[in-house]
Amino acid sequence: MYFTDRGIEELAERRGEETVTFEWLSEQLRTFVDLNPEFETPIERLATWLARDDEDDEG
Repeated sequence: MYFTDRGIEELAERRGEETVTFEWLSEQLRTFVDLNPEFETPIERLATWLARDDEDDEG
Protein backbone atom coordinates (compact mmCIF):
# COMPACT_ATOMS: atom_id res chain seq x y z
CA MET A 1 0.00 0.00 0.00
CA TYR A 2 1.28 3.45 -0.91
CA PHE A 3 1.19 6.18 1.71
CA THR A 4 -1.24 8.13 -0.51
CA ASP A 5 -3.68 5.22 -0.37
CA ARG A 6 -4.58 6.28 3.16
CA GLY A 7 -5.73 9.68 1.95
CA ILE A 8 -7.60 8.14 -0.96
CA GLU A 9 -9.31 5.69 1.38
CA GLU A 10 -10.27 8.51 3.74
CA LEU A 11 -11.69 10.48 0.83
CA ALA A 12 -13.77 7.49 -0.26
CA GLU A 13 -15.02 6.88 3.28
CA ARG A 14 -15.89 10.48 4.09
CA ARG A 15 -17.15 11.74 0.73
CA GLY A 16 -17.72 8.61 -1.34
CA GLU A 17 -21.49 9.04 -1.45
CA GLU A 18 -21.30 12.61 -2.77
CA THR A 19 -21.62 13.62 -6.39
CA VAL A 20 -19.28 16.36 -7.58
CA THR A 21 -18.67 18.16 -10.84
CA PHE A 22 -15.33 18.68 -12.50
CA GLU A 23 -15.95 22.42 -12.10
CA TRP A 24 -16.13 21.93 -8.31
CA LEU A 25 -13.03 19.72 -8.37
CA SER A 26 -11.15 22.32 -10.42
CA GLU A 27 -11.97 25.02 -7.88
CA GLN A 28 -10.83 22.78 -5.02
CA LEU A 29 -7.54 22.06 -6.82
CA ARG A 30 -6.98 25.79 -7.47
CA THR A 31 -7.60 26.57 -3.80
CA PHE A 32 -5.24 23.79 -2.74
CA VAL A 33 -2.46 25.12 -4.99
CA ASP A 34 -3.05 28.67 -3.74
CA LEU A 35 -2.54 27.41 -0.19
CA ASN A 36 0.26 24.96 -1.11
CA PRO A 37 2.17 26.36 -4.11
CA GLU A 38 4.88 23.70 -3.76
CA PHE A 39 2.33 21.19 -5.10
CA GLU A 40 1.63 23.12 -8.32
CA THR A 41 3.45 20.65 -10.59
CA PRO A 42 1.85 17.43 -9.23
CA ILE A 43 -1.62 19.03 -9.28
CA GLU A 44 -1.04 20.20 -12.85
CA ARG A 45 -0.04 16.66 -13.84
CA LEU A 46 -3.08 15.16 -12.11
CA ALA A 47 -5.44 17.66 -13.73
CA THR A 48 -3.95 17.03 -17.17
CA TRP A 49 -4.18 13.27 -16.66
CA LEU A 50 -7.83 13.54 -15.60
CA ALA A 51 -8.61 15.80 -18.56
CA ARG A 52 -7.06 13.43 -21.10
CA ASP A 53 -7.90 10.08 -19.51
CA ASP A 54 -10.49 9.17 -22.16
CA GLU A 55 -8.20 9.89 -25.14
CA ASP A 56 -6.98 6.28 -25.11
CA ASP A 57 -10.53 5.05 -25.73
CA GLU A 58 -10.93 7.06 -28.96
CA GLY A 59 -8.33 5.17 -31.00
